[in-house]
Amino acid sequence: MSKILQELTMLNGIPGQEKEVREYMKTKMEPYGTISYDNLGSIIAEKKGDKDGPRIMIAGHMDEVGFMVTKITDEGYIKFIPAGGWWSQVMLAQQMTITTHKNTHIRGVIGAKAPHILTPEERNKPVSMDDMYLDIGIENKEAAENLGIRLGDMITPYIQTMTLSNKKYLLGKAFDNRVGCAAAIETLMAFKDSAHPNQIFTVGTVQEEVGLRGATTSAYKVSPDIGIAVDTTIAYDFPKGSKDTELGKGVGIMISDSSMIGHKGLRDFTIDLAEKHEIPYQLTHLTRGGTDGGKIHLTRAGVPSIALCLPVRYLHSHTSIVHQDDYDNLLKLIYVMVEALDQETVDRITFQ
Repeated sequence: MSKILQELTMLNGIPGQEKEVREYMKTKMEPYGTISYDNLGSIIAEKKGDKDGPRIMIAGHMDEVGFMVTKITDEGYIKFIPAGGWWSQVMLAQQMTITTHKNTHIRGVIGAKAPHILTPEERNKPVSMDDMYLDIGIENKEAAENLGIRLGDMITPYIQTMTLSNKKYLLGKAFDNRVGCAAAIETLMAFKDSAHPNQIFTVGTVQEEVGLRGATTSAYKVSPDIGIAVDTTIAYDFPKGSKDTELGKGVGIMISDSSMIGHKGLRDFTIDLAEKHEIPYQLTHLTRGGTDGGKIHLTRAGVPSIALCLPVRYLHSHTSIVHQDDYDNLLKLIYVMVEALDQETVDRITFQ
């Protein structure tokens, strides 16, 4: 397992509260590029190859889906709202972590009634998120406040990232989208001593899960000529799944999603490169959901953009599974793309 990917998944960062992830990315990228930020908190590392070459933006969003504290009850239970898209069915009886404004971590569990006391109506109806609460094992509201818990504090799922029986299968939270953050870091590191015919901007964006907001502001600052959004897609290789996208079968190249129709010229270029270098890939699409490419491609006068997506089982839950081979091939594909994107190639893609 990539150590960087593993470490990133264990960090906590919901939309608007990505500080832990941003500080990690800064530590890892600072030796290899010039660091800057947009005004919302996205981090940008710049590495010049050809100072007059095209500007290549490689973006992964730092935020994960989670929750925010909205109320502390008199009994000391924590009420919350979602930050990003959740299905309530995956939440009951799951461990969570509250990160306070003092950066302390408080463990709790989303309460679930024992089946013995459920009414017939309750058994046949999913529990509403409005009726859920986090139990942190205290007596009253004052005890919660003494722990430093405030309204607006971040709540994230807790799970230890690990390998499964086949060591290439990785289980954890926040692969969406610490995969993109890890890929941005490792791409920058890979070009430490390598020439490239362009200017690389590896970016960790904020607030993707609530509207691609950091991609909007960071892309405006970078003003790229080519946009590469690195994110995740759905793996359908579960029982009765369509098998349209599967773990271990290669990088997902996004044809279209609700935020962007992938640039045809850039997609053809990417597929040709993948086939030339024998990098496995899968063409994928989403009818709902999008990536940072949705905002990057609309920057200024427009930016040819593509989304490269790691297949994930059980997306938008904190027990997701990815495949190491897919991650390794994702890094390979980004690397050969950056190697090949000189000015002539970018002009041909843009104006063909």
